[in-house]
Amino acid sequence: MPTATAIDRPTWFRLIVLSVLWGGSFLFIGVAVRELPPLTVILVRVAVAALVLWPVLKIAGLRLPSTVSGWVPFVGMGLLNNVVPMSLIATGQTSITAGLASVLNATTPIFAVIILAVSGDERLTLGRIAGVALGFVGVVVVRMEAVGMTGRESLGIALCLAAALSYGLSGLWGRRMLAGIPPLVSAAGQLTASSLVLVVLASIIEQPWTLPMPGAATLLALLGLAVMSTALAYILFFQILARSGAVNVMLVTLLVPVTAIILGHLLLGEALTLSEIIGALIIGSALLLLDGRMINAVRKARAERAG
Repeated sequence: MPTATAIDRPTWFRLIVLSVLWGGSFLFIGVAVRELPPLTVILVRVAVAALVLWPVLKIAGLRLPSTVSGWVPFVGMGLLNNVVPMSLIATGQTSITAGLASVLNATTPIFAVIILAVSGDERLTLGRIAGVALGFVGVVVVRMEAVGMTGRESLGIALCLAAALSYGLSGLWGRRMLAGIPPLVSAAGQLTASSLVLVVLASIIEQPWTLPMPGAATLLALLGLAVMSTALAYILFFQILARSGAVNVMLVTLLVPVTAIILGHLLLGEALTLSEIIGALIIGSALLLLDGRMINAVRKARAERAG
């Protein structure tokens, strides 16, 4: 895995585009769940994205595993990184806005830091403790708006936070079970495994074949969700990872809530609340602390003054 390097202009462009694609996923879900149940929406998302990535794998000269044991890591990753969190977010968005869902999803690195520290995989430094604490303050500020919310809306917030926890667990699973596997294979493998799991779940719970044909807006939202916000987003993510490393690629987490809130406001007419805006800024500051850039910049400035 490459270490963090300076971000050049092409990488910044990719980061911005990726934030729009992932921010747009909340918009697409917000449209799709108006006509379709959550599991069906996520099934279409991961299945179509997997179909898009298969030929990309072939062009790259890569292949998926051919044994049952070889698929175990992808099934686990698919559950933690796709099936569980995406289904929770889609369900949550039936009662809360795309912008609020994206802000809550931005707590993923906070959960990841805690999980990696508890598992012993990474040391919990003072800076990270401060970042986690500040992040939870941000969540509380966002949650303040729920004082006047219905129980259904409060449940939507809880589901999105549970999704962020699942994403955090997927980071630990990926580190231990997918080490050494090409990222594109990991993406296609987990999406394929997720599709198989969701076919079973959606068939039992929602029976998609009994649903009426959705309208054009929903179909376009599903297409955008699968092709743009999943398949293309994965390709961009791995390009950034290869060019600038894992630390720099996490900057997209700071940008996604901003793009999701703006898109939700402009295209879905979702209201912006003061607590959401303040909470998003606090969570963004927490992520900067967790990333270490803020602390390193201060240390560098002090060293230069001392020198």
